Amino acid sequence: MGRAENQVADRRKLRELSERLEPLLEEVRSMASPPVWERVEEIVRSVVQLYGEGLKRIDDIAAADGAAGERLRSQLAADDLVSSLLILHGLHPKDFETRVREALERVRPYLGSHGGDLEITDLSAETGLVRLRMKGSCDGCPSSLLTVKLAVEGAIRESAPDALKIEVEGVTDLAASAAAPSSPREPSLNLEPTWVSIADQNGFPASLLTCTEAMGSRIVLCRVEGQLYAYRDSCPACGSAMGGGNVTGSLLVCPSCDRNYDPRLAGRSTESGGLYLEPVPLLEDQDGVRVAIASPLMN
Repeated sequence: MGRAENQVADRRKLRELSERLEPLLEEVRSMASPPVWERVEEIVRSVVQLYGEGLKRIDDIAAADGAAGERLRSQLAADDLVSSLLILHGLHPKDFETRVREALERVRPYLGSHGGDLEITDLSAETGLVRLRMKGSCDGCPSSLLTVKLAVEGAIRESAPDALKIEVEGVTDLAASAAAPSSPREPSLNLEPTWVSIADQNGFPASLLTCTEAMGSRIVLCRVEGQLYAYRDSCPACGSAMGGGNVTGSLLVCPSCDRNYDPRLAGRSTESGGLYLEPVPLLEDQDGVRVAIASPLMN
């Protein structure tokens, strides 16, 4: 299991533990008399405070150890599980704004590959609010909603689990209206990103459409002008698989209807501005090539 998959597993484990704790406390509250419940609350607060003091002592010892200690603090802060505990106790070495901005820098290459970008319009560490604005090709793209849910929100919540509300101008309103999908093709919004490693960068040569599968989803990948792109393996015009098509110049060509799509503009059709391929968030880094697949959140 690679580093990315380990991080996904850690986040799932942390969420499952958090979701399990609240119902258990509610169950005890319903069964206990007020004096007993007050004792239970006191015990929980004391345990949390004890762990907080222990983490603070670890942080103080590391901070006093010069450069080696700072490296250790950075490694601890980079771990998803430890980072969440540091944030809970107000001990994370990076403030809320820094963590949000670093998260956005991680997904900015993906947005930029589609001719888009985003900017922060409002941040509040006190309320956990992050308000963003989509720019470029991402603004108004029908796939922007899924892009935000999988790539942008996922990156922010990894680095800043204390971000309690993430709003994106134009996209947030769309999310509210799409909360109950009316057809199987419309994505459910109760999603989280699962980043799946598929290959190294050398596995996708230029001028070819390559088919692959990730968590049961068929995906086509192509490299145009050195940039790797991923899309769902379906032409929005005729519904045929794109995998048998080719890359002509900088355009993806459907093998069935010969319609052209520009991967640099979020898969927009050159013949009809209302048709888009469905982008799959993709990142290339030292870990290889990863794509984000929608996984339903369990309530």
